Amino acid sequence: MAIKAIKKILYFVILTGLLGSLFLGYQFKQFQTQPIQLDTEAVKFTIYSGNTIRQVAQNLADKGYILDPLMFIVLARLNGSESHIKAGEYEIRSFHTPEDLIRLFLKGNTILYSFTIIEGWTFRQLLEAIKDDPVLIKTISDASVEEIMAQISFASEHPEGLFLPDTYHFPRGTTDISFLRRAYKTMQQLLQQEWSSRSADLPLDSAYDALILASIIEKETGAGFERPLISAAFTQRLKKNMRLQTDPTIIYGLGDSFDGNIRLRDLRGDTPYNTYIHKGLPPTPIALPGKLAIHSALHPADSDAIYFVSKGDGTHYFSRTLDEHNEAVSRYQLNGRKPKRSAEPG
Repeated sequence: MAIKAIKKILYFVILTGLLGSLFLGYQFKQFQTQPIQLDTEAVKFTIYSGNTIRQVAQNLADKGYILDPLMFIVLARLNGSESHIKAGEYEIRSFHTPEDLIRLFLKGNTILYSFTIIEGWTFRQLLEAIKDDPVLIKTISDASVEEIMAQISFASEHPEGLFLPDTYHFPRGTTDISFLRRAYKTMQQLLQQEWSSRSADLPLDSAYDALILASIIEKETGAGFERPLISAAFTQRLKKNMRLQTDPTIIYGLGDSFDGNIRLRDLRGDTPYNTYIHKGLPPTPIALPGKLAIHSALHPADSDAIYFVSKGDGTHYFSRTLDEHNEAVSRYQLNGRKPKRSAEPG
């Protein structure tokens, strides 16, 4: 009788264990595959750098998104992702299951924000826009230009023109200096690529010269299709050792003193950026040129035009001779009057 009683007890214990295991397995399967509990369609959830899977699970449970943090930890371990979750800000949605969350955290599919550097901005305008961005972490708000370039690791370089205009995507937690470093490296990659495939017989000694020319083209261009033509005109002038005589360089040289009007004294003012009195390119870019401006600087149109004047509609009239140019200035800008000043060979 004693042996039979022991056997019954053992059978009961085994049966209870099996039933308990089946129940736990069922609960775990439900936890794994049922959607998480959200009051809205989607919420943002942040995993901070250094968070363990236990901390992530507890945070999810504290917010009411999951019921059992222990099951989440077990699920992560079974998926081999316990120590591979990536920090960042995530968007989790009402249809996500705990298994979906683990895959999401493992892949690092964080929310990405965007920032657009506008073609033709100056470096100062770029810094102001960065200060106003609500996501980028500010670390250089009071830094000088020299300090900023030193943090990017290019302390000796003038910053103008060195950051490629484009739309960049980045996760929350990105600093302003890491963003600038990325835009700088992107510009260097593009510039070297374009320089290696440049047209033959250009009057440019380096990729940096191309960047300077591209910045002038960017500021002179109202209609995008004219970039190669404007590039051709400046290329012809450089080849003929003529002054570029381009107003955007005057404006850049005036800096904060520019009030919207270029006066005769400005054209005679001896700044390094006055292309009315100095031949060749200015010492640095005058803005941040975009991809098309850089390509145009290194691939000018097949044109003999040396001069161009605004027609008042965003486009230009291009001329091969000075007389033709002066007629165009009279027609489009002076209502038939003769120009008091004109572009002349240097």
